[in-house]
Amino acid sequence: MKKQLFNYETLLKITNAISHSKDPEEVVLITVESIKTALNVKGCTLFLINRQTDELEVAASFGLSEEYINKGPLSALKSIGDSLKEGPVAIFDVADDPRIQYPEAAKKEGIASLVSVPVVSGGRIIGALRIYTAEPWEFTLENLNFIQAMANITGMAIGMARHLRGMKESIEVLKTLRDPRTLKSKRRTPFEGVPRSVSVAH
Repeated sequence: MKKQLFNYETLLKITNAISHSKDPEEVVLITVESIKTALNVKGCTLFLINRQTDELEVAASFGLSEEYINKGPLSALKSIGDSLKEGPVAIFDVADDPRIQYPEAAKKEGIASLVSVPVVSGGRIIGALRIYTAEPWEFTLENLNFIQAMANITGMAIGMARHLRGMKESIEVLKTLRDPRTLKSKRRTPFEGVPRSVSVAH
């Protein structure tokens, strides 16, 4: 990962790719691939929080092996939990840091350093964006701010895509309700709405 890659050109490439997607699943896939490629890092993974289990579940990953991705459950509270509470967290040596849940798996995967930043949507933390490097990397404040900006954009894109999907589903439901084949007759009879206990003659 080279310092000159942290610039507006990189940000433009990534946001341009994300902006063309209107589906949440596609947004996360494009995000991790674009970030990994643009920053020339080993890998990039986007996690979303499962509120029922308090675990970080992989939404999309690019550059990492299936074995590493499926290494085991990640606790949102234990796995670099500070990054979900206090902001970006950079780890220089993943093989020797107590915040890493699976240090041996990271070493086997060839991961040297990583940075984890929260992903926010609608003012709520929904997950984490993590970038992995093959060589030890001392992330600067500029680096962290740049990666956090990308995570913020990702969160907004996911939120908008989910909102758009919800709107589309609502429109389809309304279309079904308005379908003449599914509607009952709207013509009212003289006796419609009269309580059964009341005599019609009166």
